[in-house]
Amino acid sequence: MPGKELLQLNVNGDAVAVAVRPSDTLLDALRDTIGLTGTKRGCDDGSCGACTVLIAGRPALACLVLALTVDGDDVTTIEAASAHPASAAVQQALVEEGGVQCGYCTPGIVLAAHALFAEYPAPDDAQIVAGLANNLCRCTGYARIVEAVRRVARATAAS
Repeated sequence: MPGKELLQLNVNGDAVAVAVRPSDTLLDALRDTIGLTGTKRGCDDGSCGACTVLIAGRPALACLVLALTVDGDDVTTIEAASAHPASAAVQQALVEEGGVQCGYCTPGIVLAAHALFAEYPAPDDAQIVAGLANNLCRCTGYARIVEAVRRVARATAAS
């Protein structure tokens, strides 16, 4: 493996070891090496949020994270999101509220919402808007996306 180094991660609960170049981003490793294509390549400069993943439970833009800097970390991608009740509820609410059109931004939005609910179990509107701020949607606008997350927040607060 000339020019490559071994990266060890816990991805979606599974131990994974992959060879990456020092210049590879986490997005490159997830999509091109591991084959988890739910994490989307959008802008490659951190401005769209389509590549949002969770690193140790915190949202991160995978296009800005060098893969080798997360050696040994826990990474959660959209492929594991349905196993988490909050993420599954957000996915369902996005569909029901019309917050999904092309769906390209949806994985990043779901993972951003997952992190939001982990930090604030019943977030208010300001927390919802701030929690989704790094995610760009070119199709739906944001009202239906925010409403979907708000709906889950109301249901969480009521239970």
